[in-house]
Amino acid sequence: MYKIDFEHPCHIHFIGIGGISMSGFAELLHSMGFTITGSDWHESKITKHLESLGIQIVYGQEAKNITDDIDLVVYTAAVQPTNPEYKEAQRRGIPMMERAKMVGQVMKNYPSAIAISGTHGKTTTTSIASHIFLEADLDPTISVGGILKAIDGNIRIGHSEHFITEACEYTNSFLQFFPTVGIILNIEEDHMDFFQDLDDIRQSFRRFAELIPSNGTLIINADIENYKSITEGLSCRVITYGLENTDADFTAADISFDELGHGSFDALQNGRILGHFSLSVVGRHNISNTLACLALSSLYGIDTEVIQRGLSSFHGTDRRFELKGKKNGFTIIDDYAHHPTEIAATLTAAKKYPHNRLWVVFQPHTYTRTRAFLKDFAKSLTLSDEIILTDIYAAREKDPGDISSKDLAAEIEKLGKTAHYLSDFDSIQKFILKNLTNDDLLITMGAGNVVEIGENLLK
Repeated sequence: MYKIDFEHPCHIHFIGIGGISMSGFAELLHSMGFTITGSDWHESKITKHLESLGIQIVYGQEAKNITDDIDLVVYTAAVQPTNPEYKEAQRRGIPMMERAKMVGQVMKNYPSAIAISGTHGKTTTTSIASHIFLEADLDPTISVGGILKAIDGNIRIGHSEHFITEACEYTNSFLQFFPTVGIILNIEEDHMDFFQDLDDIRQSFRRFAELIPSNGTLIINADIENYKSITEGLSCRVITYGLENTDADFTAADISFDELGHGSFDALQNGRILGHFSLSVVGRHNISNTLACLALSSLYGIDTEVIQRGLSSFHGTDRRFELKGKKNGFTIIDDYAHHPTEIAATLTAAKKYPHNRLWVVFQPHTYTRTRAFLKDFAKSLTLSDEIILTDIYAAREKDPGDISSKDLAAEIEKLGKTAHYLSDFDSIQKFILKNLTNDDLLITMGAGNVVEIGENLLK
């Protein structure tokens, strides 16, 4: 396998350089002295930022973009072998590397490499940990799967031994990593276009845990069903946390929420109170995410006062219960939730947020996920008062013709709720303006482009 020589920077070309992860690592390698070029289909804020750094980007992916001076081509799992640049790099015999392998090689440069995994909550937890490490002046390098205001982007280039990144299980990407500290937030069924079943997913997380060296640490949510099957026999240290499992090393007591749904709690380490912590983000699920970060902070000896300052300064990342604004007296919030568990957590948190009626515009993400979780999606969405459905966001998939948002609407109606299915954003926006009133709360929800509905309304 090709190994990147960080002592002798070379020319690396990124296919799909505008992606949230690809762009961050392109910037990081550029800062290390590598010559970086890339391609993408469309110009964006991210690509404009990279161009401002001197990175050359072409729009449209063609064979001619692959030139003789390129030493390595990096591509994402979404790039198919039929891609013109992929085919041309193969034809020329240029070394090629999938994104996850590149990330793993970067991680090897950091003695303290923290990889945050789980079916849900990776971006938020990575962001919370980043705020704490920044407040503690640990000068970390950070790669986050969203735009974090504290670092004004998705990447921060630090100058210490610490590296913090998300670790995604899809296509077993995180098995290419080299963490010294791993966090497992939760394990549930998802990405069923790749995994066979829940057991297959659990085996993947077990293999991730086995990557951690004997002098490293695994932090795991003890609320995961039979979590010990993930940790049993590991050579590394294991630290547990949990909201429900009171035998965990880190637990929470006296949980309460303010009028905006922000949580407060007493944190306990092995039964001893560490302190009282107040969050600036909503929901019980974020108390759990914070416990993971408290366990992480304990490894690095970070004081509780520093932790609290870090927590107080964190108001969320883009597309995670993000307040977009007000229109005609109703409030618009956007959220990335695209799995039934995430939807339930977001809508439960929203119930603690000031509102009259709770509306959700949900954009299902991929046909395989919609089919696999059809009944679970319906059940979660009924936590809202009113439901609007868009067409399914295809992402990497093609329409198989046997599943649609109309099927989800039918399942919701079986549960006694009405779902308003509207096929285009313009119709949805007109429907919202006609039907929402003062003090209603509207959440645009999904991992696709549903965020545009709220943004268009505010324009």
